[in-house]
Amino acid sequence: MVHLTHSEKILSFVSFCIEEYKTRCGTDGGRTADLFERFAVLDYLVEHYEVLHSLGREAILADIERFIEARREQK
Repeated sequence: MVHLTHSEKILSFVSFCIEEYKTRCGTDGGRTADLFERFAVLDYLVEHYEVLHSLGREAILADIERFIEARREQK
């Protein structure tokens, strides 16, 4: 059994979020990563990892969408 460090778990979670979001939106990983960077989604995912990683896929993606929409409205 492979034991991941806390940092590796967070990195794996962020990667999962990018992959799932790009699939949901029908875009590529680079564009999704750019979007996440532009709206500070990556920081949000890392900061709230402890709560977010315990949610299901749909709840995580819905939360990311709400977060991005809220950031868009601020700009």
